Parts: sequence; structure tokens; C-alpha cells
Amino acid sequence: MTTLQRDGVATAPLRSRSVRRRRRGPALPVLLIAPAVILLVLFTFAPAVYAFVLSLLKVQVTGGLLGTSTAQVFAGLENYIGTLDDPEFWSSLGRMFIIAIIGVPATLFFAALFALCLDANKARLTGVWRLAIFLPYAVPGVIASLLWGFLYLPATSPIGGQVIDYFGSVGIFFAVANVATWGVIGFNMVVLFTALRSIPAEIFDAAQIDGANELQIALRIKLPMIAPAMSMVALFSVIGALQLFNEPTTLKPLTNAISSTWVPLMRVYSDAFVNNNIYGGAASAFTLLVMTVGATVIVNVVGNRISRRSAR
Repeated sequence: MTTLQRDGVATAPLRSRSVRRRRRGPALPVLLIAPAVILLVLFTFAPAVYAFVLSLLKVQVTGGLLGTSTAQVFAGLENYIGTLDDPEFWSSLGRMFIIAIIGVPATLFFAALFALCLDANKARLTGVWRLAIFLPYAVPGVIASLLWGFLYLPATSPIGGQVIDYFGSVGIFFAVANVATWGVIGFNMVVLFTALRSIPAEIFDAAQIDGANELQIALRIKLPMIAPAMSMVALFSVIGALQLFNEPTTLKPLTNAISSTWVPLMRVYSDAFVNNNIYGGAASAFTLLVMTVGATVIVNVVGNRISRRSAR
């Protein structure tokens, strides 16, 4: 076995050192991702499994005519059938879909616009502007909804609440979508801005030599090259729309246009913790989880196809 002599002292064999390095190599990545995996299992997978188990159960009253006791029994798909047969569940999905139609394109547009403006050659004080745009994301959703609620109320509105009915049957969709959108634009802008900064500067220099102006570079070079990042932002926005809860719940005391079951998660909360129907609420929650996973897969597939076409 080969050894090394250094200052007259024999060092460890080279082969044994290489073996130890190979053994230590795979351990480091596992240790680095272990905390994230543990948190994912504890706070995502475990609650999902528990909700699925609860959705298959129901409470049955026992003890004869007096009904002196209750017991959990297997319900099968009864809770799921009750959820899917409930017209209010589909109405809440429809309202959530309307907000997604408003919010997702708006998020993509403004996040891309701000990222492109910050990446422009003539941009100044980009650090200050980047922080200012990101700041709304750091504000908790409940606090942001309360602040926007005061801006919407006719008595305190500085943005035309005396003329525009932000809490009407139609305006409420734009009001809620606005709160949700401005809360996430800053984060998505950072994602797109980071993708723009990773593009080699030589590409832009070549385009400028060919006579392209800033707008042409942005539309024909930058946007196609950050298509994967745009797909990821779209995915985040869709998932956020499916998880809409804080904004309408906070604005609910200010308007009659928002009911306790206005969006699916509000319906789940109402069933489980207001009406004490924990098993029906679990079925609704797991149904929404399946829809979220399905929407995520669809958006991911569509985004990957758009990214491949842009790469070509």
C-alpha cells in the first residue's frame, strides 16, 4: 500500500484516505437536506395523511333512544360525496377561480415589469427600489388586509372609496385580488430579477451592437430567456390562489359581500371549527389538496413546454 513520507513521518495510506472521502461524501448532502425533509414530513405529509384518515370517518350516536354515547365509525366516501354534492363548495371554487384569473396574470405582469425595469441599463438606486418593491411581501397578510380595508372603506378611503364600491358584489373580487397580488409581487420580482442577472452580459452587448434598443432586448431576449423562472412564478401564484384564506377572512367583517364560505378554505374552516363537522371539513380539505396537486402538475407541464419552445 502506497504511503507518503513527509519530514520523516509516514502519513496515512492514500487508498484508505480516498475510501474515507467517498464514504463521507454522500453524508453531507443528506445532513443538509434532512431538516427540510423532516419539516416537510411533519407539517405537510403527516397532516395530509391525518386529514385523509379523518375524512373516512364519521360520528355515530350509540346507546339506544337516549343516545348516551358516540363512537367513530368508518364512513367510506360519504364525506366526499357530501362535499361534491354541496353547491356552495362549487360556488366557493368559482369565486376562487375568478380571483385567480385576476391575480395570477397581474402578478406575472408586474413582477416581470419591475424586474425588467431594475435590470435596465439606465436604472439607478436599484437596491433601494428592490427593497421597496419587496417590502409588502414582508408584511403579514392579515395586517396588509386590514390596511387595505381602511383604504377601501368610504369613510377613510384616500383612493376613491366614496365613488368606487370596492366592497360590492363585483368590486370585491378585484379588492381581494389586489391585496393578494401586491403581497407576493415583491417575492416573485426577486425571483425574476435573479434570473435576469444570471444571463451573460455578452448577449446584451451583441444585441446592442446589432441596433436593438432596451425595449427590444427586454421583449425578445430577456423574457424568453427567463421563461423557466416565469413558469415557476406562475406555479407559485396558482398555488397561492388555491390557498386563499387570510385576505377574505380579514375583510369579511367590513362587507356583506364575503360570506363564511366565500372561498374553499373558508368553507373548510367553517365546517371544521364553527359547525363542528371535523370529518366533512377534512374531506373538503383533502379534496382541495388533490385539486392543488393536479393544478400544480398541469401548470408545471405547460410551463416546461413553454420553456422548451423559448429555448429553441
